[in-house]
Amino acid sequence: MKSFASDNNSGVHPKVMQALIDANKEHVVAYGDDEYTGMAIRILKNYFGEQSDVFFVFNGTGANVIALQACVKSFHAVICAETAHINVDECGAPVRFTGCPLFPLSTVDGKLTPGLIRHKLHGFGDQHHSQPKVVYISQSTELGTLYTLDEIKAICDLAHEYDMYVHVDGARLANAAATMNVSLKNLTVDCGVDMLSFGGTKNGMMMGEAVVSFRKELTEYLHFYRKQSAQLFSKMRYLSAQFIAYFEDDLWLKNAGHANDMAKLLAGELHRIPGIRLTQKVETNALFLTMPLDLINKLRQHYFFYIWDEEINEIRLVTSFDTSEEDVRNFVNTVKSFI
Repeated sequence: MKSFASDNNSGVHPKVMQALIDANKEHVVAYGDDEYTGMAIRILKNYFGEQSDVFFVFNGTGANVIALQACVKSFHAVICAETAHINVDECGAPVRFTGCPLFPLSTVDGKLTPGLIRHKLHGFGDQHHSQPKVVYISQSTELGTLYTLDEIKAICDLAHEYDMYVHVDGARLANAAATMNVSLKNLTVDCGVDMLSFGGTKNGMMMGEAVVSFRKELTEYLHFYRKQSAQLFSKMRYLSAQFIAYFEDDLWLKNAGHANDMAKLLAGELHRIPGIRLTQKVETNALFLTMPLDLINKLRQHYFFYIWDEEINEIRLVTSFDTSEEDVRNFVNTVKSFI
């Protein structure tokens, strides 16, 4: 039985698995000096633009800490949403690796705004205060919501006005692109984004993310930060080969679009059940909803998922590239059987 706990729980897409098998031949030069990595980098440059520089890593936390290290010095600070992955789910790794504090801001939907950010834009030049240097946003957010292109541009314009950088955590950037029907470049470079963590693990890959820099001054030491952060894979071809398959025939987009569609289907069915209330817009592949505690407890005997906020009985459900309509129907029928 498939769970709705996380898209990290899903398996590997068969085409990605085949790419790994196909790459498992002969000997190639290690640490990224191989034809697979060269091809994968060219593919990402084709999507994001020639000015982008690409560094493959194992996982999302690694991508985030490497990206942030390139943007800050130890006396800087990073502004983020209170629900941000770097603030909640990375065990303090960003602070440990950068030496910088996080300035988390409370939001209702996981999204920062220029108005919220401005509250932290003070103390510049004052030696007694950490200096704001990076605005970190997630697309999609940890609450499954999306920034519009105009909202991203507004944040980037504000950050650049204060000589700051914008780092996008794109663990689910593919889902955002699928919903918004825009290109990856539209979502990042064209909005003024400076640094990106681009994910694949949640969308059909076995492992692997990419740090993508859009500013040459941020690229200079990225390969050193990657090594110091224990994210340089000696057998890099196994990361790179996955990205080649991931982008072939728009597999990344098809996987994300399907996951989004299944989330909408699930939301539509659950919304009609008495006692269940959606707490956030369903814009990608994540649902946030409340239901009676006894229903949650009965349901968890059959399905694994996370309780997001115990105080209001809010749970999170996440669909994946391999979620089927039958999986959705089975889940909904199980819920109905307890009503």
